[in-house]
Amino acid sequence: MRMEPGDKHDPDYERPIASRYVDPCEVIWLATATRLGLHIRRSPLVFSATDGSGRLQLSTRDDLDEDDCLAQMLLHEICHWCTNGVETQHVRDWGFALDGPTDPREHAALRLQAWLADEAELRTFFGPTGVYRQYYELIPEDPTKPIDESEWEAHVCALAQAAIQRIQSPPFAPHVQEAVRATGNLRSALNTFISDYRPIEDEDTLPLIWTT
Repeated sequence: MRMEPGDKHDPDYERPIASRYVDPCEVIWLATATRLGLHIRRSPLVFSATDGSGRLQLSTRDDLDEDDCLAQMLLHEICHWCTNGVETQHVRDWGFALDGPTDPREHAALRLQAWLADEAELRTFFGPTGVYRQYYELIPEDPTKPIDESEWEAHVCALAQAAIQRIQSPPFAPHVQEAVRATGNLRSALNTFISDYRPIEDEDTLPLIWTT
């Protein structure tokens, strides 16, 4: 006896799209941006830029390196904001002259970034992109300790210590540290699966950043 589905399948049916998939790590960090009063937009025209209104533009996925992600980029910008002062949310590019010489607050922000990342053992995951990665990788296990005995390092460390205190108070607390810990929880959830992960493209030989 042949079975028939009856009228259960309409050939003209179009499935309604009632939800959207978003990477869980991006959900964490986009929610954190909202909690901090930041509005994220993606643009191929910039790497990162803020106009002082709370609008933060970040480059699109196609224009980033393979190990870049929204979480890392947003944390870096939050660290700039915190290091430069709460009031710089309303200043273009957190008060940095983007075409000027290196500002000691840049290195201090990197130390704050390392301090936050260390809470979830994700210092490499949250590492900055570009030329400043060189400095980030020199930061000691204790991010408040100087690399050498120069006046520059003493000043940078003093700025970093102040930023570490500031990040633990509103408007940054508890949101930023909660997001870092949640990202660490994602990494923990992935640990069971990473050994069996295989990339879709055979030529992709890069390891997952979650393993670094």
